[in-house]
Amino acid sequence: MVTRPDCRHFDAEDSNAVVIELPTGDVTEGMVRIGSTVRRPAHPRSFAVAAYLDHLDSQGFDGSPRFLGRDSQGRDVLTFIDGTCAAQIPESWVRSEVLLTSLGRLLRRLTDASLSYWAAEFPFPESRVAPDPDPPELVSHMDVTPQNVVVRDGLAVGLVDFDLARPTTVLAEFANTAMHWCPLMADADLWPGWETTDRFRRLRLLADSYGLDDERRRRLPAFAVGAAGRSWARMKARAEQDGGGWARMWAEGVGDKIMRRQEWLRENSAALERALLDPDRTRDQKPDPNH
Repeated sequence: MVTRPDCRHFDAEDSNAVVIELPTGDVTEGMVRIGSTVRRPAHPRSFAVAAYLDHLDSQGFDGSPRFLGRDSQGRDVLTFIDGTCAAQIPESWVRSEVLLTSLGRLLRRLTDASLSYWAAEFPFPESRVAPDPDPPELVSHMDVTPQNVVVRDGLAVGLVDFDLARPTTVLAEFANTAMHWCPLMADADLWPGWETTDRFRRLRLLADSYGLDDERRRRLPAFAVGAAGRSWARMKARAEQDGGGWARMWAEGVGDKIMRRQEWLRENSAALERALLDPDRTRDQKPDPNH
């Protein structure tokens, strides 16, 4: 029987295990790897995330960490997923279309495992800033960036850093993932080496490998424009209320970057819809192993 997350304590310490500092995220610091575990500072949503991870485990989803409990220092302890994650400025291998389509399949498996979960005992806090326009359909990751996808042998095999998981919709999770991986952003904000990337082809490859239905494909361009506006409002509120990494990102201009993304999405809405639905772009087009 699985114990409640808030009653779980991790006592299997190995005094000889090497402590390895892990890269910090935009807002998360103090993460280390000890043996086969990852230790990270606890936060108010820890048990809500832990209960969700328990559910994914119960559904046989092997692409997420397992929550083992709290250690003697009060840190969350999770299993370590072996592989490589991208750097803050993604390396050239992140452009691989084979990797992209494997991510689409991994994300779909996450969706299928998540649809039967609802956070009752450990609910996620509701967002009072720029709420989503649609009622939630599932709990999902909502931060599937290149830095949060574990890659082995050129394929996406796992997801880490579920700190932003929350009740959401299938379309919102897919659009958010596409934003990071196609990527759907202003030309001026593309990473070095991505200037000639066919973002519309990548969007179609991701949608096809995920199995996104036609209704959501039609809705995605307009939804993404609105999502950018909501993201701006939420980032501003977090910078003002939470400070830390949120405030640093805001000071570094993330708000302006989001507005540029929104304008790019608005200007390219028709092209995005064509990429998603045009029958001339074969539904089962194969990823180019040379890209």
